[in-house]
Amino acid sequence: MLLVEHKIDLVMTLSDRVIVMDGGRVVASGSPDDVRREPAVIEAYLGRRRERKGVA
Repeated sequence: MLLVEHKIDLVMTLSDRVIVMDGGRVVASGSPDDVRREPAVIEAYLGRRRERKGVA
């Protein structure tokens, strides 16, 4: 079955394998737990982490 969905909680509950795309390209694939921790997936959903000037 193929599921195209943007609600990540639903996808993680229903799937045993996940492929995440961003901007038309695959950024991660694997088990829901592995994909959830993938930095490229986090960035795709939450955006880039911005570091404040002078703060590491």
